[in-house]
Amino acid sequence: MSNTSLPAAAAGLSVNRLARPLVESLLADAEALGLHVRRDDTGVQIVDAGIEAPGGVAAGLRIAEICMGGLGKVDLRSGGSADGWPTWLDVRSSQPVLACLGSQYAGWSLSASKEETGGKKFFSLGSGPARALAVKETLFGELGYRDRAQTGVLVLEVDRAPPKIIIDKLLRDCDLAPQALTLILTPTTSRAGTTQVVARVLEVALHKAHELGYALADIVDGAASAPLSSASSDGVEAMGRTNDAILYGGRVHLTVRGEDDAARALAHALPSGNSRDYGRSFAEIFKEVAYDFYKIDGALFAPAEVWISNLDSGRTWHAGAPDMALLRRLWLQEARNDAEPLK
Repeated sequence: MSNTSLPAAAAGLSVNRLARPLVESLLADAEALGLHVRRDDTGVQIVDAGIEAPGGVAAGLRIAEICMGGLGKVDLRSGGSADGWPTWLDVRSSQPVLACLGSQYAGWSLSASKEETGGKKFFSLGSGPARALAVKETLFGELGYRDRAQTGVLVLEVDRAPPKIIIDKLLRDCDLAPQALTLILTPTTSRAGTTQVVARVLEVALHKAHELGYALADIVDGAASAPLSSASSDGVEAMGRTNDAILYGGRVHLTVRGEDDAARALAHALPSGNSRDYGRSFAEIFKEVAYDFYKIDGALFAPAEVWISNLDSGRTWHAGAPDMALLRRLWLQEARNDAEPLK
């Protein structure tokens, strides 16, 4: 087993088959969830979760669990005054490596030029179970995982439907008939989009652990939480808020096996506070580097606070801390004084 491979218990699971009942439930409840569902000219099923459709937080919670390949739970809860924010997401998985890296991670780059589309150029990062059918990312070779299923679902953070050249590519790479592919469209400016992105708090920790070279096969359980930011109609601001929720408010607890030294090192290296860019809004940082993600310190892409528990020794390590004061400065507008008339 390689250093980055899946835990043995995950190797035989199909994220697309496990997600299928969740997709069917989403489609059955589409009207109540504020979703628009149609089939395009090829027969692919398109779910609009925030472009023309209203969508909502409830839809975002369902979509987040679909993104995790049916191997994770995402719940909404109310926070108290001590939490610093009224609404939080709780995420958990007993197969966190497969759920997060093998399915939820937005790692499939999909692009087309304006010449190819006959109009505007298109770009999106695909996330969700269908990534594991196409296995176009080197990550799947490292995980030693490929899914086989008759249906697939992919989530795209976009403000318009993908052009035909992208849909044809998806069908070809996933080896699916058009009727077997479902695409869920969730712009980050929508409530559903904001929700499903903040629900990546556990995935961000898994991705950082992978970047640090930690043995993924030793990660056996994961739980996380993050404050749910309000959506914004401005794309950069919306993206910034969802990142800030994780970087400054995200809390992750990983359960691992193996050597104590490795678990302790992971705990101390993982939190976002290790980054030189820590302490400012992500939108500000992103604008400062001319919208080039690769110029941002990679250490920033991590949860704020981490606990690592080693099953083999019974020991737990803790590092980092949320900065809810920073988030409140970034997100909170104080109510007007009652004596001041509203205009």
